[in-house]
Amino acid sequence: MTDAGTGPGAFITFEGGEGAGKSTQIARLAALLRPGPREVVTTREPGGTPRAERIRAALLAGAAKPYGPFAEALLFSAARLDHLDGVIRPALARGAVVLCDRFCDSTRAYQGAAGGGAAGGVDEAGLDALERVVVGPTRPDLTLILDLPPETGLARAGRRGRAAGEAPDRFEAEALGFHQRLRAAFRAIAAAEPGRCVLVDAAAEPDAVAEAVRAAVVDRLPHLAAGIRRDAA
Repeated sequence: MTDAGTGPGAFITFEGGEGAGKSTQIARLAALLRPGPREVVTTREPGGTPRAERIRAALLAGAAKPYGPFAEALLFSAARLDHLDGVIRPALARGAVVLCDRFCDSTRAYQGAAGGGAAGGVDEAGLDALERVVVGPTRPDLTLILDLPPETGLARAGRRGRAAGEAPDRFEAEALGFHQRLRAAFRAIAAAEPGRCVLVDAAAEPDAVAEAVRAAVVDRLPHLAAGIRRDAA
């Protein structure tokens, strides 16, 4: 997808467990890219459109949890479909760079491998079918998986929530075993798709994480490199 004035944009997703620092690193990468010639769109999942944000609120409040991981996956997919049609695909068609906080890898990790419970998570065939219908050819050009021990991430998320006066959401409140399975799932995704995914040590200081993100973007998406100064991370 191209724009006559700027050439092709890119679809970059950020993944990882709770407290991995995705929002911080998206904001920092957006700041690096915005002096360049391309429009930069930052967005999130679930969310990004008014309807998807309403689904987000219900999911994070735990409304779908009693119905199991498959029901949650369906709701995430409904939000994703609206998000793709309303934000992501139009932006890519304009030649924009889209930076998205979570995408379909989160569904695979959270409702698939980490889903657990008595009924187990959603099987791979079911998730494949959902992706074929909802995502189709709109796949990320680059996925940055921010990896850190779940104990560290949960502690960060807890501090952030207390500072905002918020209780843990539906996923933050899960037991440590869930978050350990979640980390393993994201690492498995990175290992299975090394051409698309880059595993980033998110336990490092934010400046070091930002530099790793910058380096991955320059290496994997060289058409964006001209707009990023090496000393700007």
